[in-house]
Amino acid sequence: MQSQNEPPVEAKPDQDDQTMEIDLSSITSLDLTSFQLHDLDSVELPPNLIDLDLTTNRLSKLDSRIANLINLRKLSFRQNLFNDAAIEPISSWESLTGLEELILRDNKLTKIPDVGIFKKLLVFDVSFNEITSLQGLSKASSTIKELYVSKNEVTKMEEIDHLHELQILELGSNRLRVMENLQNFTKLQELWLGRNRIKVINLCGLSCIKKISLQSNRLTSMIGLEECNALEEIYLSHNGIAKTEGLSKLVNLRVLDVSSNKLTSVDDIQNLTRLEDLWLNDNRIESLEDIAEGVSGSREKLTTIYLENNPCAQSPNYNATLKQIFPNIQQIDSEVFA
Repeated sequence: MQSQNEPPVEAKPDQDDQTMEIDLSSITSLDLTSFQLHDLDSVELPPNLIDLDLTTNRLSKLDSRIANLINLRKLSFRQNLFNDAAIEPISSWESLTGLEELILRDNKLTKIPDVGIFKKLLVFDVSFNEITSLQGLSKASSTIKELYVSKNEVTKMEEIDHLHELQILELGSNRLRVMENLQNFTKLQELWLGRNRIKVINLCGLSCIKKISLQSNRLTSMIGLEECNALEEIYLSHNGIAKTEGLSKLVNLRVLDVSSNKLTSVDDIQNLTRLEDLWLNDNRIESLEDIAEGVSGSREKLTTIYLENNPCAQSPNYNATLKQIFPNIQQIDSEVFA
């Protein structure tokens, strides 16, 4: 033990220690999320970056060095302070010919930026901005598979009909009144149009979609889905629908959400043998017997049902009756069974 009167032992550097040098050329991914950066002046950008994530910073100006990252495939400016003028130079970044994913979500854009120079773009996200029109998308590459423009102020579905490879289209929380210009999307898998002002379902002849959301619109009818027999998930809550109809051919349907509508009964889903989740809460359904008959085809398959805030939910032995009707049920309203 060292005496209290003895001077402290000084650590001597190991003669074998050498300063570790980082080879920047070997770094292909750089994540600077939430660094609160106002610029990238203090950041050294590795020349061979494939993925650059600048999410949640305070950036308001593009760093011209990014334009020279010729191997870049993914670039995220999500949740920054870019406006239209600040993002405009990106349209001349000719060296980024291989860029596949561009995220401009949650900035201060009021229009679609010109991204036509990126001929291999697969994912393009401009959600959570202040964009009023899709004008400018006609310049975007037809290679795009995922397009996200939710939470903006778009009023019309336009300049998108050349996007033949599109698999996911997200236009929720805008000001759309009409479903249109969808006919060329023969590979579309998911269509998200919730929180708009749409009154009529019009899939423009598409039959390939697997997931569709039209919740919180102004629908009074389900007509328009009957030929889309690839559908697996339908979300139509918070509308003014009075009748379930046009569903009998949708034999692949697993999830049906028609909660918060004006339904008094359940019809046209007797043939749906794959239905697992059924959301009927906040409607006007009177009888559990009608439920049993209406969902007869999926009695064995159904695992989740929501019926709260319907008159039938006040029935004596409500839970016990539903368990009898649906022997494999795992959740009734908010109650989950082991």
